[in-house]
Amino acid sequence: MQSTLLLNASYEPLRIISWKKALTLLFAGKVEVLDEYENEIRSVTFSVKLPSICRLVKYVRVKSRTRVKFSRANIYARDDYRCQYCGKKFLSEDLTFDHVVPVATGGQKKWDNIVTACFRCNHKKGGRTPTQARMELIRQPTEPRWLPAFHITFRIKALPESWRDYLYWNVELDV
Repeated sequence: MQSTLLLNASYEPLRIISWKKALTLLFAGKVEVLDEYENEIRSVTFSVKLPSICRLVKYVRVKSRTRVKFSRANIYARDDYRCQYCGKKFLSEDLTFDHVVPVATGGQKKWDNIVTACFRCNHKKGGRTPTQARMELIRQPTEPRWLPAFHITFRIKALPESWRDYLYWNVELDV
């Protein structure tokens, strides 16, 4: 079935919810529907179109600074799916992560010691530091500063066209 994009009262995207949750919020008076799908749910007494985009009636405060979860997906996102040694961009299945200072020599599993690497460069570097392997990092690893609330990962094959106006705020528009 269809998913619903939930917006804050200020029109900022918050999360994706199920259409069932969206209808529950609608009937509770907590959201207004901004756009609908063609599909509808019918009962004996009424029918309602499935909501595509809902906006909260009351503003919900989003924490201004939360730590970004340390995960493989977020390491790849931080490094823009680019090997930090050769600079080439890859699909996630063609990437691995590399400890800048190897674990065997005291390197830790932290934001500032893990980078995205292609298999070839990771193998070439081996259990050495970049200096020892005569390899140079494109960018020093750091903890990301972006807000996870605004970096939504979509597991939907094709985003509904109606969502585009609310999700692509950081893209310049051609006028």
